[in-house]
Amino acid sequence: MAQSTARADVMRSAVLAHIGASGPTSRADLARELGVSPALITQHTRQLIADGLLVELEHSPSQGGRPARLLGLVADAGRAIGVKIVADHITAVEVGIDGAVVRSATEPFDAAAGTAVTRLGEVLRGFIAGGGEAPLLGIGVGVPGNVDEQAVGTVDSTQLGWLRVPLGEALRRELDLPVLVENNVNALAIAEALHGQARGHENVLVITIGTGVGAGLLSDSRVLRGRSGGAGEIGHTPVEEDGPLCQCGGHGCLEALIGQSALVAQARERGLISADAGIAVLRGLADAGDEGAQQLFSRAGHLLGRVLAGVVNLVDPEIVIVLGEGVEAWSHWSFGFEPAFRAGLIPRNRAVPVAVETWQDDRWAQGAASLVLSTPFDAQGQSGEQGRLVRERLAVSRTASPDAAVTGPEAAKE
Repeated sequence: MAQSTARADVMRSAVLAHIGASGPTSRADLARELGVSPALITQHTRQLIADGLLVELEHSPSQGGRPARLLGLVADAGRAIGVKIVADHITAVEVGIDGAVVRSATEPFDAAAGTAVTRLGEVLRGFIAGGGEAPLLGIGVGVPGNVDEQAVGTVDSTQLGWLRVPLGEALRRELDLPVLVENNVNALAIAEALHGQARGHENVLVITIGTGVGAGLLSDSRVLRGRSGGAGEIGHTPVEEDGPLCQCGGHGCLEALIGQSALVAQARERGLISADAGIAVLRGLADAGDEGAQQLFSRAGHLLGRVLAGVVNLVDPEIVIVLGEGVEAWSHWSFGFEPAFRAGLIPRNRAVPVAVETWQDDRWAQGAASLVLSTPFDAQGQSGEQGRLVRERLAVSRTASPDAAVTGPEAAKE
């Protein structure tokens, strides 16, 4: 009986998450996408409608026969909180079950302080208190570093100055909620699979450029984490043997050559910008046509392209997605990137598409929230016990009011 109930809970969660990611969907399409029988979908969606989590919307166009009714989410069926942690600030977002950001907040933070984890718990407690009435399914936390397991959440991060910090355990104790912790780029890859350009692809390479250079890899729809959660450190690929010192302790890493601080340092050395100017000034110069600034970004793109070509030849993705703060200057990066990248690919990979996405500051935190929203698809159990608790919260939720707002066409009519 317990196993049967668990399977039902997972299926209910999978239905909700799929509609959240894809929008209003017919029962036939749900059965096809989730690989189950139409009868099973009918059984579970009937219960979800009774629970106030789904609502029937308008008919979909028909190619003959009776038109299918679309199913949409009740907008306040559930919510999740995502948190981005960097050395000097925290960004938190609340998202609906469809992944849309409802609200966000940014607070100053000192990761090096002895009370950093306590401070984080206090900030999150306050943020939670200001949230909506929909059931809070859990909290996702994205960090720039290695995480042993999502459900455990012990963090090693040179950027934060953390070594074996039991972040997940501390936050669960402080907030009494399911907490999932993951490397921030892995969390972005999960968000892309749920809501972005990775949807419909099983093998995806996500690259972030900005303060650092990171990678997240989806292999057969599963995040490739490696032995200790440290897979994807493309920024620490050795490029120049006698290159500048990297924060990891090595010399000549890709990140030490093309990360934002590296680009700013090079621009200052060349007299392109003043000693107190930053990346925005350098980007402005390039936008205004300054050849020196444009060449600096182009060289960064060339180095990224060469390294990324090697990674693509190794992992064979269907698509490469580039995002992060650095894409604001991508028009200048691309001059060096595109020829170096394509030239470095073996023939069968030369047509791999590269999608460059626009960037919003809260995207890191939205990615962290996707750790919670993705748990219904976690067939491999990467979210562990915390994922089970999230699914349990979603499965037993019956708090949506009869007149709750809905997503999809019905919402527009009100």
